[in-house]
Amino acid sequence: MRRTKAEVAKELPPITEKIVYCEMSPAQAEIYEEVKSQYRNSILENIEEEGLAKSKFSILQGLSKLRQIANHPKLVDAEYKEESGKHSILIEKIRNAVADGHKVQVFSQFVTYLKMLQKDLDSFEMPLYTLTGSTTKENRSKAVSSFQKSKKPSAFLISLKAGGTGLNLTSADYVFIVDPWWNPAAEAQARDRTHRIGQMRNVMSYKFISRDTIEEKIVVLQQKKQSYSNDIIVSENNILKNLDIIQYC
Repeated sequence: MRRTKAEVAKELPPITEKIVYCEMSPAQAEIYEEVKSQYRNSILENIEEEGLAKSKFSILQGLSKLRQIANHPKLVDAEYKEESGKHSILIEKIRNAVADGHKVQVFSQFVTYLKMLQKDLDSFEMPLYTLTGSTTKENRSKAVSSFQKSKKPSAFLISLKAGGTGLNLTSADYVFIVDPWWNPAAEAQARDRTHRIGQMRNVMSYKFISRDTIEEKIVVLQQKKQSYSNDIIVSENNILKNLDIIQYC
């Protein structure tokens, strides 16, 4: 018989969860506000002309774009040359953790961001592993096995959906959640790749949040009502059903 997480947790070392609030760079904040205003005006016009149901694509597109900018504006604007506050802090945290002898799991919903992060971390010559939805079954097993068996401090970059289930990565003791997801259960599944039977060390889990963005609203929703994990943003229809999206843009 399978045991619940609550039952297993009694046998596990402690897990500490923290939120790291990141100030956006001035250029990042400027583009965020520009895009937010553009989409808000466009969405309100679409709703007035076509109704809420027919406007859902614009709403989803706007939300996704704002979340990407909160990570790094370059995800939506290839010509962007300035810094991202969160990106700079995340690289520093990863480098410090690896330098201190830890193994780190880094989760993001955006594969494009993981590719950017990998490129920037490559210059520091640290062992890196990656896992996304496009990773073949063979390469997936190879990456997981290599990460688990290696004694070297390293970082494993994983897309949230690809790493949500079926992975045992107990050799890591640091978990970095780059971008929060509406459903906190998805984040819990990511943390559980490390915090499970076989883990012998205390686990540190950090969630990175850009200030004055939709990410703060997501955290508020997560903390305000845990029951949202069953209702909120599981499907496009639920996004429109459960939230006043314009309020959270």
